[in-house]
Amino acid sequence: MKLKKNDNVRVIAGNDRGKTGKVLKVFPEKGRVIIEGVNLRKRHTKPSQRNQQGGILEKELPVNVSNVMILDPKSGEPSRIGSQEILGDDNKKRKFVRISKKSGEMLK
Repeated sequence: MKLKKNDNVRVIAGNDRGKTGKVLKVFPEKGRVIIEGVNLRKRHTKPSQRNQQGGILEKELPVNVSNVMILDPKSGEPSRIGSQEILGDDNKKRKFVRISKKSGEMLK
């Protein structure tokens, strides 16, 4: 999985198509991510010790990774992710960084 926490992504399929948000949590073993403000569901809760008022809570649920694309840092449009090797200090260490396929910019 090439997505990481705090990446800015756009949903490309599903009910929330076109929405953008920040990745809050990644589940690599399930292939899902939780995105801020996307795939919101309401949960009706009874009053309890933890939540004394109860009521209706909104919560983000996971979205499949195949339904999101990372946003290009230069243009702000959806892009695929690639990797590029950069040489370390001693030219012996191999280090890979993520790049945007659309502009070639390095991702954080």
